[in-house]
Amino acid sequence: MDVMGDKATLLETGRFVQSADISESTGDLSQPMDRDETGEAAEEARQRLAAQSGDVEAMSVLGALLLRRGDLDGAEPHLRAATAAGDRAAANNLGVLLHQRGYAEDAAGWWRIAAVAGSAAAAHALGRHHRERGDEPAAEYWLRQSAEQGHALGAYALADLLEHRGDTGAEQWMRIAAERGHREAAYRLARALDRRLGPEGDVGDDHGAGAEAEQWYRQAAARGHRRAALHLGAILERRGALKEAGRWYLTSAKDGEARAACALGFLLRDAGDTESAAVWWLRAAQDGDGNAANALGALHAERGESQTAERWYRAAMDAGDDNGAYNLGLLCAEQGRTAQAEQWYRRAAYAGHREAANALAILLLQGGDTAGAEPWFSKAAEAGSVDAAFNLGILFAGRGEEVVALRWYERAAAAGHTEAALQVGIARLRDGDEAEAERHLRCAAGGGSAEAAYRLATVLDARRPPVPAHSLGEPVHTEKSECEEWYERAASQGHRRAQVRVGMLAAARGDVVEAARWYREAAEAGSRNGAFNLGLLLAREGSDPEAAVWWARAADAGHGRAALRLALVYARRGELAEGQRWADRAVVLGPAEVAERAARLRDALREELSA
Repeated sequence: MDVMGDKATLLETGRFVQSADISESTGDLSQPMDRDETGEAAEEARQRLAAQSGDVEAMSVLGALLLRRGDLDGAEPHLRAATAAGDRAAANNLGVLLHQRGYAEDAAGWWRIAAVAGSAAAAHALGRHHRERGDEPAAEYWLRQSAEQGHALGAYALADLLEHRGDTGAEQWMRIAAERGHREAAYRLARALDRRLGPEGDVGDDHGAGAEAEQWYRQAAARGHRRAALHLGAILERRGALKEAGRWYLTSAKDGEARAACALGFLLRDAGDTESAAVWWLRAAQDGDGNAANALGALHAERGESQTAERWYRAAMDAGDDNGAYNLGLLCAEQGRTAQAEQWYRRAAYAGHREAANALAILLLQGGDTAGAEPWFSKAAEAGSVDAAFNLGILFAGRGEEVVALRWYERAAAAGHTEAALQVGIARLRDGDEAEAERHLRCAAGGGSAEAAYRLATVLDARRPPVPAHSLGEPVHTEKSECEEWYERAASQGHRRAQVRVGMLAAARGDVVEAARWYREAAEAGSRNGAFNLGLLLAREGSDPEAAVWWARAADAGHGRAALRLALVYARRGELAEGQRWADRAVVLGPAEVAERAARLRDALREELSA
């Protein structure tokens, strides 16, 4: 039983008598009277007069009024007199008074008398008394007596006892207490339902435990339970009801819940109100919320205020948040303070921070300490770091241990890592497992990998029936295939080979403008095939001088066919020496058929020059 040493605690015990709620002379009070001081003084005077005339009920109510006020000396004689006359409410309140004076056993004696007489409040108090002394059977007996009489506090205390013991009947009584308006019972019932859904359960569903949990959170929050308001805000935020979520976060934060203040800060930040977010983060951080301190640190780091950022990261660390040490490591790494970064990464990693372990491994790897990096990658990966699993794949692939590398790539890919899925797809293509390769390439391409989109397009492209021979500019087909859509996705992300391929497919459809656009984009990004194809397109359109410019760029980048085309251009112009120079270049660059043709052209030009 909580020590009932102040008025606020007494009011929460439900042990006072309120005359307005009395249905019989021994009725119990569940809520304090709501009267102004004048009205209360008048009521006290009326009850005092009645008590002096021997009215037992008036003695009981007067004693309760004085007890609520904290006048123990004034209340005791009235309560004793009413108790002697058989008033069970007075016996209960006398027990409260004696408990306040420190006479717990005497208090229990009077509670027993009142409980035997049928006082549910006294049975509740007596049950808690026995529980404090470790007598659980007696505690359960009296709490059950109280609960079965409809006493909300008794039902809650019984549920708490049964839950502590692991009894399955606990939820039933917790639900009864919640239904009778006990806000803590409503909150705990909601938490129990919430836990059944797992840590990321969607408690916002319109059915099942999720909807019921939300209902009880609402009831508790509406009665002023700040943690219930916090959880309700989180449910609504996950659902996307941000305005209502913000209102509950605000309610909880104003009541002193630091986590709600922190969550409200993130909500405001996401809405673009960084200044207001900082105010709530500051409030939460000052109340010891490490997450809010980290958020403040990140905010100041973004502003370039590294010293202030470091101060808040240290505050987060002091609050027990390992992210503080990790963020300090990131801050030091950005500033080139490698030794300090390693120190903070190690501190966070030893505390179990998986991303810090991954960052530490990367730092060691960059310093050439491969042996030191591997165990930290492994520790981070085993703790669930997807990036660390991917990095282990890279590490083992670099050693030529392809089987082990693939195992780590698959693990990271299964967790949604885009680049890991690409590597698995490439490995499956290499092994000839096209179906499995396609599945992983689709995952990676869907995750935004341009290389995966290109490779997926090539897989699909290879399955298409052969395209009939055509002249450039003559349409062959008009509808885009799936492979072309993937090529375009890769091309739009800057993939040069995809850009060239999209250009070729556009040209096959007869869309010369679209083809030229993609060839030019690829060429300007450094693609020699793009430059060569753009030259072909321009030459077909009669722009030989511009075509020569792009062929020159392609040839300078090592494109043999472009060099041969330039040799022919200069030969036609009569610039035999320049033609011979480009023919020599084509012979060197190849491939074989190009080198053969270029050699014949070179020899012909040489004979012409020597004639």
